Amino acid sequence: MDCVEEEVDFNWEEYLEETGATAAPHTSFRHVELSLQSSFQPGMKLEVANKGSLDTYWVATIITTCGQLLLLRYCGYGDDRKTDFWCDVMTAELHPVGWCAQNNKTLQPPEDNVYLRAAIKEKYSDWTEFLIKELTGSRTAPANLLEGPLRGKNTVDLIVVGCILEVRDAFEPSVYWAARVQCNVGGRLCLSYVGVNDSAYDMWMFYLDTRLRPLGWAKENNLSLKPPTDLCDLRSSSEWTEALDEATTEALKSPLPLEVFKDHADLSTHSFRAGMKLEMVSPSEPFHICPVSVTKVYNEYYFQITVDDLTAEATPTHVVCHADSPGILPVQWCLKNGVGLERPQGFESQDFDWADYLKHTGAEAAPDVCFPNASQSRGFCKDMWLEAVNPLQPSELCVARITQVKGRLLWLRLEGLTKPQPDCIVDVESMSIFPVGWCEANAYPLTHLLKTVCLPQKKIAVVQPEKQLAPSQPPDAPLNLCSSMDTGLVNGKYCCSQLFINHRCFSGPYLNKGRIAELPKAVGPGKCAVVLKEILTMLINSAYKPGRVLRELQMVEDPQWNCQEETLKAKYKGKSYRSTMRIVRTGDQVSEFCRRVCERLQCCPNLFGPTIVSDKCPENCFSQTKTKYTYYKKRKVGRPSLGENAQDGDMSKPARRRKKRKAIFVQKKRRTSIVGYHTTESPQDSDYYYDDEEEDFEEWGSEVSSSSPREEASAHSFKDVPRRGRPPRRAALQRRATHPGPETIDRSSPRRTTRSVSYSQNQTAKNTHTKTENFEEEDRLVLETNPLEWSVSDVVDFITSTDCASLAKIFQEQDIDGQALLLLTLPTVQECMDLKLGPAIKLCHQIERVKVAFYSQFAN
Repeated sequence: MDCVEEEVDFNWEEYLEETGATAAPHTSFRHVELSLQSSFQPGMKLEVANKGSLDTYWVATIITTCGQLLLLRYCGYGDDRKTDFWCDVMTAELHPVGWCAQNNKTLQPPEDNVYLRAAIKEKYSDWTEFLIKELTGSRTAPANLLEGPLRGKNTVDLIVVGCILEVRDAFEPSVYWAARVQCNVGGRLCLSYVGVNDSAYDMWMFYLDTRLRPLGWAKENNLSLKPPTDLCDLRSSSEWTEALDEATTEALKSPLPLEVFKDHADLSTHSFRAGMKLEMVSPSEPFHICPVSVTKVYNEYYFQITVDDLTAEATPTHVVCHADSPGILPVQWCLKNGVGLERPQGFESQDFDWADYLKHTGAEAAPDVCFPNASQSRGFCKDMWLEAVNPLQPSELCVARITQVKGRLLWLRLEGLTKPQPDCIVDVESMSIFPVGWCEANAYPLTHLLKTVCLPQKKIAVVQPEKQLAPSQPPDAPLNLCSSMDTGLVNGKYCCSQLFINHRCFSGPYLNKGRIAELPKAVGPGKCAVVLKEILTMLINSAYKPGRVLRELQMVEDPQWNCQEETLKAKYKGKSYRSTMRIVRTGDQVSEFCRRVCERLQCCPNLFGPTIVSDKCPENCFSQTKTKYTYYKKRKVGRPSLGENAQDGDMSKPARRRKKRKAIFVQKKRRTSIVGYHTTESPQDSDYYYDDEEEDFEEWGSEVSSSSPREEASAHSFKDVPRRGRPPRRAALQRRATHPGPETIDRSSPRRTTRSVSYSQNQTAKNTHTKTENFEEEDRLVLETNPLEWSVSDVVDFITSTDCASLAKIFQEQDIDGQALLLLTLPTVQECMDLKLGPAIKLCHQIERVKVAFYSQFAN
């Protein structure tokens, strides 16, 4: 077979599952963890409006945060969390401490909270005394985060396109220059120097980089404000000054909040002296480690390092470092960790030895005390996967695999590059590495590995045709990629509170009630798309037929919703099914989305959603059987029935006929099982063994109409006639050869029997043909009511009347009604009911009898 490399739609979850690979833990990326934190911090105090009492407020403490959602606890409850409550910063009336005093508002506990009032009065004479003790030494939430344009935004979201910052010069630590934000990708900023219009000079930095400072920092700290050394010649001195003045005036109109820099690390003092030597990851080519020297000490925080090059015509490579700079290592580190050390240019000896080199240069090695954190690995391990910046193309992020971990250094193999390059070396504290899924979460393109495909390819069944991929943008156009992103993707309005799974609510014909009961009671809080995707995946995995549920979920959409596309997948009978579904992104649309999904799955609207159901469901679904409840909801909501219901007032209107394809399929299967008759029976030979999802009757929900009023009013009755399609046993043939014809049914007995008459196999061809015709006419189950309308008790009665009576309890426990019964197949029965092959085949035969009767009596 020919094997080729092709670019495919990359999905981290699928790739890790297929290859068995491991993603680097999210907690290993400290800078990313900090970027996800809210601007509000646990422990901050707020003044919250009391519900039901105008112009009165009480103090509450922030317990935890989730985007723009805050979990609050009224002061006075101490460590008691039973009355904690969530509120949305964007909609709730919240104010910083002191606001009530400034605006002559009353501070008092809620009037309806008797417990809180009593608890405070036990220890304090009045509210004022309690508040003085409670608020002493506490922190209040910043006022600008509770009102105005910055209200409810996370720290990263405060940095918008056009903001002005100051950037420290790469070669002079006392020199800064202003830079404008061109793009913000989850805190990774594309910056352009003020006065430079050429995008070739743009640079990428994470917002926590120590080189970034707020506008005005240099002036406040008596530092120089000059254009970068290597860019000074691009403009005259007056042009640089004019550009800076314009940018400063622009920035003062909407200054960057100082909260952006609250997580910046304070620099540690260093112990380096000029002339010391050490090892360092090459600053220009981060693919190897080389000897370097400390050539200048600026102050207690900064020093200059120069790559050792002994050639006469060498151009020195300098870099400014501080005590915590990534990639600096003590002498002999490579030797101790079994890593090759690049020999300095111009060094005569082929075998590099530090002792000889130090003696040759007359220098000293930097002591180990200068490297306090030289061995930490932060949980990274070999063969873990992550996303990393291409050092030769900073705008590009690639799929990367850790090939080795040595101390605090990682060797990364970048995948999907057009030109292969050696493994790049990064520090564990580098801000150029990100966890799996970071690019997808921030809507930024990820360069992924090419998949090797050998033809012929394995066919994978899909729920719908794959949508056409959008044309990819050229890799050399990073600004265009940024401009198409949703810069508010991580804003708090895209978060939702907990969504509850109410196990006791009606689960509908598609979902297995037993599996629903095993799901967690709640999911969230978190990003709307993430929470909803997680809960929908759980529902799909709880279905009798995941593929059918995927199809139903595709139909849930509203053009007015703010949605994003998510790929949902399922596995059934060894095949993979995928479906692209539009999931709402904003918290205000979550409730309606959940209700629409429940309606589509024909289950209780409260099965999952923001409403928790404790004892009694508001929809009264507990007391309803599946058939009655579904019929009631259809009439109440005005939804079409499982089939195309006749209009009200015209109940006698003939039902729409089934599609021709299905009718042909049923006839072909039955005809084949009769003609291709064998004495020895196997599951593959029987007419209820299915080998493909297409033969699972998944379309009958939209093709079958409801029965007539006469059928609804009549009681169930199962008339026994000889069975059609199931080959009788040899002993039965011999015993009943002389007594053909149907057996009578004892209708006075409380349990009905469904026996069938057989015929002798030792007949002539003519007699056999005649017997077969009689067999098809007489050995058929006759139903007096449509099985689509059977309740759970009706299904249990039918199973009890067969030779599978011992399994009736399972149908009762799993709440299987007539609709669910017709969806069952052999693999589904084995998996969901945990039956062995023999009992499962026996049960499926009875189910097939109902299906045959259904198609014969009601489908047409």
